Amino acid sequence: MTGYSDRINHAFAFAAKHHDQQVRKGTRLPYLTHPANVAIILTRYGCGEDTVVAGILHDVVGDCVRNGWTGETLDERIGAKFGTSMLAMLLSVTERRTDDDGVEFSSDDRKDDFLARLSLASEDALWVCAADTVHNANSILSDLRRTSFPETVWGRFAAGREGTVRQYARMSERLREIGFTAPIVDELAHAAAELGRI
Repeated sequence: MTGYSDRINHAFAFAAKHHDQQVRKGTRLPYLTHPANVAIILTRYGCGEDTVVAGILHDVVGDCVRNGWTGETLDERIGAKFGTSMLAMLLSVTERRTDDDGVEFSSDDRKDDFLARLSLASEDALWVCAADTVHNANSILSDLRRTSFPETVWGRFAAGREGTVRQYARMSERLREIGFTAPIVDELAHAAAELGRI
């Protein structure tokens, strides 16, 4: 099982600097609580250090892609610090803004492209994707169980209740479809089903 290491500490320091001032959507929680929980989930499932580091950094790369960073800038800022293979792994499970011809995706097309590209991702990358999705789904469940006003929770998401629930169900279905059947996929499917029931 992976424990504390200088590399993990470096990843947390890097992510903390990047996510400084960010909070979780609809909450006052520092954003860093999310990559920290993803790292805990990956450690709970016995993933190796590279996968845990990727879990800590996944939204740093996601934010940079959303902000239009070039491949060269990503290489300089992230690849140089954590390795080009780490950056490639993270990019394989990051939503793209544009297709291969540079045409901007719509929100729905971005999600469809992401799910389609999972078939090309490594097993470690799929672990990061699954842990990220499990934490997000379980966070929504926790918030729904603590409130008398579920509409305030669902209101955080552009897709609304139905679209958000479907998104989590599609993720678990897609992971199984491409042959990723680790127990974390059952955890994700359970969370998606609970979101549909609650």
